Amino acid sequence: MKVLQINSVCGIRSTGRICTDIAEVLEKEGNECKIAYGRETVPEKYQKYAIRIGSDFSNKVDAIKTRIFDNAGFNSSKETKRFLNWVKGYDPDIIHLHNIHGYYINIELLFEYLKESNKPVVWTLHDCWPFTGHCAYYDYFGCEKWKTQCCNCEQTKEYPSAIFKDMSRKNHNKKTAFFSAVDTLQFVAISNWIALQKEQSLLKSKPHTIIHNGIDLIRFQPTISTFRQKWRIVDKRVYLGVASVWDRRKGFDTFLKLSEMIDENEVIVMVGVTKEQKKLLPKNIIGIERTNNVQELSEIYSAADVFLNPTMEDNYPTVNMEAIACGTPVVTYDTGGSPESISKSSGAVVPKGDIMALLKTARSLELDSEKVALEAQKFDKERKYKEYLQFYARCLK
Repeated sequence: MKVLQINSVCGIRSTGRICTDIAEVLEKEGNECKIAYGRETVPEKYQKYAIRIGSDFSNKVDAIKTRIFDNAGFNSSKETKRFLNWVKGYDPDIIHLHNIHGYYINIELLFEYLKESNKPVVWTLHDCWPFTGHCAYYDYFGCEKWKTQCCNCEQTKEYPSAIFKDMSRKNHNKKTAFFSAVDTLQFVAISNWIALQKEQSLLKSKPHTIIHNGIDLIRFQPTISTFRQKWRIVDKRVYLGVASVWDRRKGFDTFLKLSEMIDENEVIVMVGVTKEQKKLLPKNIIGIERTNNVQELSEIYSAADVFLNPTMEDNYPTVNMEAIACGTPVVTYDTGGSPESISKSSGAVVPKGDIMALLKTARSLELDSEKVALEAQKFDKERKYKEYLQFYARCLK
């Protein structure tokens, strides 16, 4: 079986690692896999899977056009045509979509090909972008227009940001039409929450199955760490946050507020901040720029007392699973699919936006790290991603 995955990145960040984890499971079972990606650098060990769509320059041009015309997904025509010619030669049995937003591919051309090829198409819902006219998430603004007709979008300045126009109505109609026209399309929901969102959207007629994300339990496990010694926080209670991009949706503002509430014997560590954000952090927050080094991440997770995830809108955060696998309990807001990876043995869930409950629970939470790490067995990528192989087989039939 030959599988082609398409995603914005390959081998890095949560969706990129999911792609390569699936590829490795496929390869172990005697199958072939390629990952077409649009942005950033692929780690050397995963380059055997990687096929680049476009270039850094074409990414920038696409992003500029998106900002001017609010037409995310409708640029990069030349790059997409070149890529589709390669796809026809590769001739995969299954085409598996992940994040097809990100300034690198033209969805109109892609879905014209998918419709004509009549190949089985699997699309994993990592966010809500497939059924909205602009945004990837809408919880923060409490918007429900996506259920009927996007228009007068309040989030045009949010990713994928547009400066001058609001084309959410047109985008919503075009995306719904293109995606609905592919008869062989089936969705994979990575959380019960996003399955429910999809069932309320204009794509509700398309079938779906639920396959929760998995992680590599060999790479993410309790790890001996000198992190506390390095930062001179040996005797402090450490609260950790990790994100690929820190913004108010992910809880950046929440951590700033928490810094005003914690005691001298407590400290916050935030991984994934930019150089500019680092300058804004007070002395009791240690800011670390984004890293794709899994060993380094495991050491940081293992050094923390509690992992905090005050996300205001999310699907099925990989960071929750990574923390648990490293033996660190998680406290998260009751947001989207974030609570679905948490049990009483691995953490706690508090009301969304209740920062006092977040801190109080983080202070009182005392769970055995070995027992927390045992909870991660249900996230084992070998087990979870074999479910994709079974799903592929059903699609081919």
